[in-house]
Amino acid sequence: MPAYPFSAIVAQDNMKLALLIAAVDPSVGGVLVFGDRGTGKSTAVRALAALLPKMRVVDNCAYGCDPGKPAGLCSACGPDRKKKDLPSHLAPVPVVDLPLGATEDRVIGALDLELALAKGEKAFEPGLLARAHRGFLYIDEVNLLEDHLVDLLLDVAASGENVVEREGLSIRHPARFVLVGSGNPEEGELRPQLLDRFGLAVDVKTPDTLDVRVEVVSRRDAYDRDPAAFSVKWDSKDRGLRRRISAARQRLASVDVPLRTLQDATRLCMALGTDGLRGELTLVRTARALAALDGDKTVEERHLRRIAIPALSHRLRRNPLDDSSAVTRVERALREVFGP
Repeated sequence: MPAYPFSAIVAQDNMKLALLIAAVDPSVGGVLVFGDRGTGKSTAVRALAALLPKMRVVDNCAYGCDPGKPAGLCSACGPDRKKKDLPSHLAPVPVVDLPLGATEDRVIGALDLELALAKGEKAFEPGLLARAHRGFLYIDEVNLLEDHLVDLLLDVAASGENVVEREGLSIRHPARFVLVGSGNPEEGELRPQLLDRFGLAVDVKTPDTLDVRVEVVSRRDAYDRDPAAFSVKWDSKDRGLRRRISAARQRLASVDVPLRTLQDATRLCMALGTDGLRGELTLVRTARALAALDGDKTVEERHLRRIAIPALSHRLRRNPLDDSSAVTRVERALREVFGP
């Protein structure tokens, strides 16, 4: 069954923009979506993956290595690095679900017991991180994820590599993915270490207007009754978005970030008192990806303004003397730095 078309998602503009930015530049660090159940969080992630251009992968590679980037090949593809043309094919961008009850072996990989029992050979059976390489790792109810899996994800997210040392195996393979988490804040908070790893964070709410709610239900009902026909109806708009993403990826490296823009980003983070420099880095990368999406050659103040809330609101320390929401504090800092 075809995925629900990304273009057909009603409203939720902040969530859609954050996902598009992460698709253009995965280095922004992933997307966290918090909000009510049934607001299209998981639907949007799967729709985006179906929207993206297919990627080229090395044939028979368990990790989906990119033949065009020899430095990032796994150990299995490594011996063939000197070849000019590794056998390859086009494959869809993977979207891998990480269940809350997943074991560590299921996530990082483990000894292939079937092969060990049948032939007495030690072989590695790749886990979810291997499948998610160059794609999306999606965690629903991420705020309920067990601590040992959170620690594991933090290590892999920081290094871009999964290292497995167990049962006499020593395996190291690339694991670079866009981490997308969703959840309901009423069910618990996210650990600060993991929260900081998400580049962008957006809140989604149940629509509160009659027309929007009716349109959401109408489109979803039409999709459920005939997914193929519904997808055809929205195909042209999805193809337009696909071309926009491809063009933005090609344009990204040439987008200029002037010194004044860097200074503005730093002043904004200083006004908010964000810890470390990840806030500035994420803000600049996100603004650059937004400029590339919009077809602009230079990152300007308007790009920073538009993306500051999702890039910075989840990085703020609690202030016992200020009970304002994080969004309100970012909006206030924007006025202080840039004016009304």
